[in-house]
Amino acid sequence: MEARLRRKDFSPPPFLRLAGHPLRWRLLTELAYSDRQVRELTNLLGRPQSLVSYHLSRLRAAQLVSTRRSSADARDAYYSLNLARCGQLLSSAGGALHPGLRLVPPADREGTATSVATRVLFLCTGNIARSQMAEALIGHLSNTAVVAFSAGSHPKRLHSNAVRVMRERGIDIDGKRVKHLSEFAAQRFNYVISLCDKVREVCPEFPGQPETIHWSLPDPASEGGSDEETYSAFQRTAVELETRIRFLLAQIRSDQAIQEVKLDHGSGPRPCALHGR
Repeated sequence: MEARLRRKDFSPPPFLRLAGHPLRWRLLTELAYSDRQVRELTNLLGRPQSLVSYHLSRLRAAQLVSTRRSSADARDAYYSLNLARCGQLLSSAGGALHPGLRLVPPADREGTATSVATRVLFLCTGNIARSQMAEALIGHLSNTAVVAFSAGSHPKRLHSNAVRVMRERGIDIDGKRVKHLSEFAAQRFNYVISLCDKVREVCPEFPGQPETIHWSLPDPASEGGSDEETYSAFQRTAVELETRIRFLLAQIRSDQAIQEVKLDHGSGPRPCALHGR
């Protein structure tokens, strides 16, 4: 027994030491819901920018957080949280304490019917790739349990590479109509998700105070010349969208479960859990 104890490392896993800092935990919490700029995080936390930037650099070094230059203003950058890596490290940390505490991925409940339809609007500049792909993916992954739409601030023609990468996933978006975001200005949504830094700057307010989320994704069509040269960028965009959408669906199911419990107890409609972030 003594030999086993001598061999055992009793120091907390690096993830717990890193995420256990109150300010870093708050940063992780904010970035779990939406990509943010440093000035936004500074305002949300009420702490000096130099301090926020320092802790963001610690999270970046651990590959929990990544950064991208804004396509709207290259002087700005958006920070994103790697939720998949956070999940892996949390599972590993639980297993380090006891094998029985290793996190088990939740059962696949994609397409689970709910009593209230969730409406999601995806926005980008041209409505030619990112938003169309996101609309198609969330409908496919939720088995149409989520009602999704997409639009752009300056609609153009649907990109052939967007059609191609979706077809590889068994989803046909060929011939889908591109739409201007003004088409949806009077409609109500549960979530409005901007996928482009430029469209975030011009996104109007929608009725009913939907939860607004920003995912800072580069335009795959801008990463090369010919369709063949940009195709790998479209593939990367599809992978990132699918990862983010799977986490979004988990959040939607969680919010709906909470809402249904509150309604069952007669507390009336629940405002969106993430609203105001």
